[in-house]
Amino acid sequence: KRLHTRMTKKHNITLLLIFSVVAACSKTDIEPNIIFKNASVYTVNKNQPWASSVVVQNEKIIFVGSDDDASAFANKNSQIIDLNKKMILPGFHDIHVHPVHGGVTFLQCNLTDIRGIDNLLSKIKNCAEEKGPNEWVLGGGWAVDNFSAMNLPDKTMLDEIVRDKPVSLKSSDGHSLWANSIALEISNINESTIDPKNGAIERYPNSREPSGLLHEDSAMMLVMDNHPELTNKELIDGLKYSRDEFHRLGITGVQDALLKLDPGDPYFGLDAYNYLDNRNELNLHVVTAMFWNNGEPLKPQLERFKRVREKQTNSKNVKATSIKIWQDGVIETYTAAMKEPYSDREDLFSGELQNQPSKLNAAIEALDAEGFQIHFHAIGDYAIEVSFDSLQNAREKNGKRDSRHHISHIEVFQEKDISRFNELDVVANFQPLWAIEDEYITEHTWPKIGQERSKFLYPIGSVKRAGGKIAFGSDWYVTSVNPLDGIETAVTRLEPNGLTKNPLGVNEEIGLADAIEAYTLNGAYVNFLDKKVGSIEVGKQADLIVLDKNLFEIPPKEINESRVLATIFNGDIVFGSYEDLQN
Repeated sequence: KRLHTRMTKKHNITLLLIFSVVAACSKTDIEPNIIFKNASVYTVNKNQPWASSVVVQNEKIIFVGSDDDASAFANKNSQIIDLNKKMILPGFHDIHVHPVHGGVTFLQCNLTDIRGIDNLLSKIKNCAEEKGPNEWVLGGGWAVDNFSAMNLPDKTMLDEIVRDKPVSLKSSDGHSLWANSIALEISNINESTIDPKNGAIERYPNSREPSGLLHEDSAMMLVMDNHPELTNKELIDGLKYSRDEFHRLGITGVQDALLKLDPGDPYFGLDAYNYLDNRNELNLHVVTAMFWNNGEPLKPQLERFKRVREKQTNSKNVKATSIKIWQDGVIETYTAAMKEPYSDREDLFSGELQNQPSKLNAAIEALDAEGFQIHFHAIGDYAIEVSFDSLQNAREKNGKRDSRHHISHIEVFQEKDISRFNELDVVANFQPLWAIEDEYITEHTWPKIGQERSKFLYPIGSVKRAGGKIAFGSDWYVTSVNPLDGIETAVTRLEPNGLTKNPLGVNEEIGLADAIEAYTLNGAYVNFLDKKVGSIEVGKQADLIVLDKNLFEIPPKEINESRVLATIFNGDIVFGSYEDLQN
């Protein structure tokens, strides 16, 4: 009897297992899926670089391979998309961008891509005419190379066109602010105002009178602290603008390169991210680099960073795990920190570090010990050197770990530092669109640093050959956020719209596959997402883009003429339509 009971139970369990497997298989067989076939799928997976079909189900990639094998996944609920050889790539990742700030600026007085001083002033005048009495005229995007050293932007230019309201406009590189007399008066900036630490107030020659141009954050904030505080709606609307633009261009992941934790300006963006993400309207992977204030003590900042990181732990798509360290400025305003004096200055000035080495080492050691990623801004060769030194010190003190620290911008190198990316496992965060022989280089860089130091400007190829990991960002709104612009420039070292004739540097180009990897898998790596996204592999989240052309089959100078036809995030189409893909 006991034997019969055991056999009966065993029989029942076996039947139950069989029925469960059959039910599961049946469910899988009829579960809706999307089959992309007849495509040129570049996977950024070295073990399977190319395929012709991808199958997506329940937000995941469940198959990558041939059209014939993909047909086994077809069922009555499948949506089959014939792409007629169109290209599929993983979603792009921009790891140095300003989504909230950029979006807000584009919705204010947007001066991006306007060439010529007269055209700038005409646009500013139109912006002012749309404002009420005494209302601030805010915006930015004016390019430094519209001006010359003998004709810098100043308050009188603005005073002539806007007499009754304050004007405050950021440069496209984010390192200068152009203000009119009313804005300076409201901000109490006058002859007796001293330059703040790590900032500069431009003055007329042989005078203490401020000219209306301010450099670096500490000086710019003298005016910006008087701006009307942005509303939550303005910040959310700015982020929505950026999100839509990113999706249009195939971007599914970003690192916000500067997130401030106190309200008041467009860098205060965490609430906007959470607002959209909680409503399933963000549809972006976001890592925020929280702003390290160089003028504040270490301990209270560190404790605040830890609290914010903990708060974001359970967020679906928004993490606060990186810290932004601003280590110098830019060459065109002599605020980049150089090892030797600027070539065109008689006062032997070489720029200044935002943080001296001893202070920087203490901060990086403490942040690294708490598991934070460091995101450096470093442009001059001295700033780059001390950034590496601080990371090396942290590794020696805290031990080696999977930190994925990265240094962004990295314009002027000492040759000895190129190999340190590989040696210290630091990611080279280049903005490839800057690596062109434009007026920023010919008029505002070469004369300031000379021929010898110009040998290694944005040396992407050299870093790659030295074994360094490269990832790309745009620094938008500084320059175009379109990854295809950056990819073309990385491959050619030419301006992607034909505005330059000579490649910048010697042998600093990289291959197309490397450039794509820098904007996909390596970008995901920086954000600790490479096991989840960044390549097209079975089991990964379905973040995909469809291009109208196979980038490997067109001339390099035509890369940025390609168009993103569709962007898919987490299995959902967020730009374009499946119907249009088959036309």
